Amino acid sequence: MSIRANSQLVLEVFSAIEQRDDKTFRDLLHRDFEIHWPPSLPYGRGDGGTWSETWEPLQPTATERKLDPRIIAASGDKTVVLWRQRGVSSSGEQFEGEVLGLYQLREGKLVRGQMFYFDTEAVASFLTRASEQARRQSVI
Repeated sequence: MSIRANSQLVLEVFSAIEQRDDKTFRDLLHRDFEIHWPPSLPYGRGDGGTWSETWEPLQPTATERKLDPRIIAASGDKTVVLWRQRGVSSSGEQFEGEVLGLYQLREGKLVRGQMFYFDTEAVASFLTRASEQARRQSVI
């Protein structure tokens, strides 16, 4: 595929994620798809659920789900995207941070993604506070 086609496919992946369109998302993934998150985040360690399980409760509206993806670079089968991670906790605390994603395509499908958060400590702290707030509210 061309660089333009690869870039368009990556943006379609982002659109499917924003719209919570699981079928389209799965259709855009290569059978060998793998994703890599920073190990300092719960979904990067594998002990805190998936990205979706972590963020979907923190993204109740389209505002929080909006990723604002921007293609930064594309070459051959790789595309680099700058995007925004947003969320809101049950107490109303908001989070917004930048993420750089490196995406690789094969056979017209997304085969690999690796995320580089600009401030993983801020993300991890927000997720910890949001999780504690949710636990406290479920006890009440």
